[in-house]
Amino acid sequence: MKPVYFNKALAGYPIRLPIILWFTTTLVAVLLEISRGTQEINNFLIYRGVYEHTLQQINLYATYPLEYADSNHYGPLFSLLIAPFTWVPLPVGCVLWCMVNAWVLLYALQQLNLSQTQLYTVLLISVIELMTATHSVQFNPMLAGSMILSYTFVRDKKILPATLLIAAGMLIKIYSVIGLVLFLFTDKKKTFAFSFIGWVALLFVLPMLISSKEFILQSYQDWFNSLVEKNGTNVDISVAPGMQDISVGGMVRRIFSIQDLSNFYILIPAALLIALPLTRYKYFSHQHFTLKYYCMLMVAVVIFSSSAESPTYIIPISAIAIWFSLKIPLKTEYIVLLTFTFLFTILSPTDLIPKLIRDKFFVQYAMKALPCFIIWMIMIKELSLQKLSVGKDDHL
Repeated sequence: MKPVYFNKALAGYPIRLPIILWFTTTLVAVLLEISRGTQEINNFLIYRGVYEHTLQQINLYATYPLEYADSNHYGPLFSLLIAPFTWVPLPVGCVLWCMVNAWVLLYALQQLNLSQTQLYTVLLISVIELMTATHSVQFNPMLAGSMILSYTFVRDKKILPATLLIAAGMLIKIYSVIGLVLFLFTDKKKTFAFSFIGWVALLFVLPMLISSKEFILQSYQDWFNSLVEKNGTNVDISVAPGMQDISVGGMVRRIFSIQDLSNFYILIPAALLIALPLTRYKYFSHQHFTLKYYCMLMVAVVIFSSSAESPTYIIPISAIAIWFSLKIPLKTEYIVLLTFTFLFTILSPTDLIPKLIRDKFFVQYAMKALPCFIIWMIMIKELSLQKLSVGKDDHL
C-alpha cells in the first residue's frame, strides 16, 4: 500500500506550537478541575496526605474520609517527591504538580533524539491522553517520563541516573520495574547492578529523615498489604465493574462474566510472549530494537495490570505514539490502527463519546485496553520476526 506522508502536514507548524498545545491543554484541564471544587482534585489531596501523614507518623494506607475519598497506594518514598507541592497553597500546588508532570514527560520525549516530525507526531497523539491524566491530577505522566528517561540514560551510558529513576519509580509505583530489562542492553552491567542496589538501599531509608525508622518499615509492610487488597478488589467484577481493571484481564472478565478469573491465566502467556524477542540477543545493541522493545514493555505493564485505570493510559499511549512515529511515513493500515486507537482508547473516556455508549460499552467492557492489546501483539510480532542490520548504529 502507498504510504501516507505526514511530513508536509507537520512541516508548516511553528516550531513551538505542539509544545504550547501540550502545556496549554494541561493548564486548562487542571484549572477546570480546581474550579469545580476540592472534591475534583481528590488525588492531589491524597498525595498531600502522604507527606503530611508521614510527618505525623500515621498510617499512609488507611482511609481518611474527613480529608479525602479513597486511599493512598504509593510507596513511602512518594512523601518526599510530593513534599514541595504541599508547601504552597492548595490550588497553586495542584497546578504546579500537573505542569511539572507534563514537563517531565515532554522533556523525556525530547531526549529520544526523534526528528521534529516524529516528536510532533508523538505530542499530537499523546496530548489528549495527557489531558485525561491531568483531569485526575495523576502522577502517571511523570512516571511515563521517568521510564523513558531511564531508557535514554542507558542508551547514553549514563547508568547512575538511569538506575536512580528505576529504583525511585519502583519504590513509588511498581510499574517502573520494567526498567530492569535495560540491564540486558548495556555493556556496563556491573555498574548497573551495583548502582541499582545502592539506590534502592538509599531511597528505601530516605523517608526516615522526615519520619522514623519504625514507621517507614511498617509503612512498607502496609503498602504491600494495600496492593494485595486492591488487586483482589480490582479483579472482582461484582465490586469494581467501572473504571478499575481497565486491562486485558478486565476485558475477558467483563465480556465473558468470569468473576473469579485469576490474572495469572493472562499474565503467564503474556510473560512468555514478552520474553520471546529476548532470544534475539544479537540485536541488544541495536537502538531501533531496544527502543521498540522498551515501548512494548511500557504498553504491557499497564494493559496486563489489574490496577490500570483510564488516567494510567498516558504510559502505554506515550509508548505507542513513539512506536507510530518510528514508522513515519505511515502506511494505510497503520493510519487505520491509529484511528482505532483514538476512538477506543484516547477519546473513549471523553465527553466526545455519548455517555450511554461510554458507560455501557467502553467502560463496562474495558474496551480502552483493546487497541493497546492489538498494537502490543503487533509489536511482539515485529520484535520477534523483523530483520535488522546488525552493527548499524540507527540514530533516531
